[in-house]
Amino acid sequence: MTGAHETTLGGRVALILFITVLLAFVVETQLTQYLQTTLGYKQSYFIFYIVHSCFLLSFPIHLIYVLLRTKHAFRPLLSGLNFAISSQLTSWNSEGSGSFPLAKLLIIVMAITAFYNIPALLWFVAVPLASVTDVTAIWNANAFFAYIFSVKLLGLEWGNLRLFAVFLATLGVLTVVYGGTIASSPDPEPFKTNMSSASTPFTGDMLTLIASLGYGLYQVLYKKYIALPSDPEPTSESAHYRQLSSSADNIVGGELSACAVVTDNMIYPPPFGLHPNLITASIGLCTLLVFWIPIPILHHYQIEEFRFPPNAVTVMTIAGIAISGVIFNAGFMILLGIWGPIVTSVGNLLTIVLTLFSDMIFGTVALTFGGLLGAGMIVGAFGVLVYDMF
Repeated sequence: MTGAHETTLGGRVALILFITVLLAFVVETQLTQYLQTTLGYKQSYFIFYIVHSCFLLSFPIHLIYVLLRTKHAFRPLLSGLNFAISSQLTSWNSEGSGSFPLAKLLIIVMAITAFYNIPALLWFVAVPLASVTDVTAIWNANAFFAYIFSVKLLGLEWGNLRLFAVFLATLGVLTVVYGGTIASSPDPEPFKTNMSSASTPFTGDMLTLIASLGYGLYQVLYKKYIALPSDPEPTSESAHYRQLSSSADNIVGGELSACAVVTDNMIYPPPFGLHPNLITASIGLCTLLVFWIPIPILHHYQIEEFRFPPNAVTVMTIAGIAISGVIFNAGFMILLGIWGPIVTSVGNLLTIVLTLFSDMIFGTVALTFGGLLGAGMIVGAFGVLVYDMF
């Protein structure tokens, strides 16, 4: 891999990935609402389970791509990932046994799966209840929550402009919730139970708000505990890669973020995005193996009666949601490691504008002044944050 290509990955490729992530989010949102409202397939939990289980595909697809497009071999790539994860987990405490911390890794995977899946599940439940614009605007308030958590967990400092931005964003969310868009045909029952009486746009807005809070916390925890110290923007291979004459075991922890290592036995840091996609695939695997358990329980208690997709259109729509969901979440994980939680979340606010256009194109909602004003407040608030940060 050439040095020029490595440099491009941090600039143009990251920008292309960002645009792809934005479009994938809008596609996933619109297809989810179409599936549960127009097609009437109101299986929020099952849809969530399928989509998040498909995250499992992100790592093998990326790994195959790297093997086909670069000169990297399979074993050095896996050795680099093994070394990166082991070094990171053992650096959390002063004790280092030299063996791979499998138990700690399993705990971490289960924890991040829970932190990631719970907000996502609330989002899937909320989408058919409220308009796409409402859900997108409130969900993207996770940028403001991520900022608050970053102050506490990552040691950022408050400022007057930042406090103003937080206030404006909060006011924007309230404006969307209480004076936002009105869905043309809100879903009367995402679950076939007595919950139908609570199935209103307001309920969808509240669920999205809780999901947004949880997702903001997840982003900061990911950056602090999961992202590699080498995750910031990839740089020229000729400037930062060096050959080692001795074993990689001689590398001390302090050198991990200072330089990269290429040997016949190991590649560190892993190629662009490979480590985040390994984490994404781990979430998918954990979802596949664990999160099927509530499906028969929900069916037994008639909270969500399970039924297979009735026709090919429903199956294709679910497949489209899964594909766009994998693209969005895999890309978001990569950007989260490179740009951090605040910048990535701020950038995702552009999905508000995109969904506004998509709502007008498809005529799925009647836009109101309150919805537009609230979305504008949220975008303006984080415009202030971006100005203050740069």
